[in-house]
Amino acid sequence: MDAGVDGVVAAGSTGEVGALSSDERIALVDTVIEQTAGRVPVIAQTGATSTTEAIRLSKAAERSGADVLMLITPFYEPLTIDETVAYLTDVAGAVDLPVMLYNIPAVTGVNLDPATVRRLATEIDNVAYIKDSSANWEQALQLIHHHADVIGTFIGWDSYIYSALAEGAAGVMAGAANVVPDEIVSVARGIAAGDLAGALADWKRLYPVIDALISVPFISAVKAGLTARGLDVGDPRRPTAPLGAEQLAGVTAALARLEPIEQGV
Repeated sequence: MDAGVDGVVAAGSTGEVGALSSDERIALVDTVIEQTAGRVPVIAQTGATSTTEAIRLSKAAERSGADVLMLITPFYEPLTIDETVAYLTDVAGAVDLPVMLYNIPAVTGVNLDPATVRRLATEIDNVAYIKDSSANWEQALQLIHHHADVIGTFIGWDSYIYSALAEGAAGVMAGAANVVPDEIVSVARGIAAGDLAGALADWKRLYPVIDALISVPFISAVKAGLTARGLDVGDPRRPTAPLGAEQLAGVTAALARLEPIEQGV
């Protein structure tokens, strides 16, 4: 928040949601809401492998004071599109908060294509946003340019931060913002102000760090990056392993080479 981010996500992929129990997920969302104290919106990721559990988590986050619910579609056993739509309809209908679809097909085995996203946004009153982590740039562009009348698209692939914002995405959700929030905010603010050239210069300084983080196991890289920047958050929860020595050296070297942004700009 000190860096100027516009919101925070609790229990997302980088937050190791897959390694948390249901009660831990509820406690995590409660803690984030308490600590942000209304200064920025809190997006609580409350999707689960069953409709019942997703509704339980969503209602808990709503009671706690979350601003938006982000719903990953069930994982492990890939669903059909009809099953996925039914799940999202049931969970969204159980709460009053705005809902952000979370499309990450590499994890779920199901891609929320633009036509399906439009259907969900028009048929379910509180579906207002999508976080697209498909890494499919053509799909991202279709969402941004063809469906902005019904849904706000946030891009969840860190290497697309500059291009997504320049194309008119509603925003980006970057795990790397845990490590380099000032630098990402600088890029976003420059684009919002219409200074594409200045934002691109900032992005070119930042991109080697983004590339270093996404070129190795990402959760481990974010935790290593935070530690390198002076916030020792420990290792990922097992079975996820910390970075190996060579991987860690690459991340820390990229951070060491990062030029500080100009203050007061």
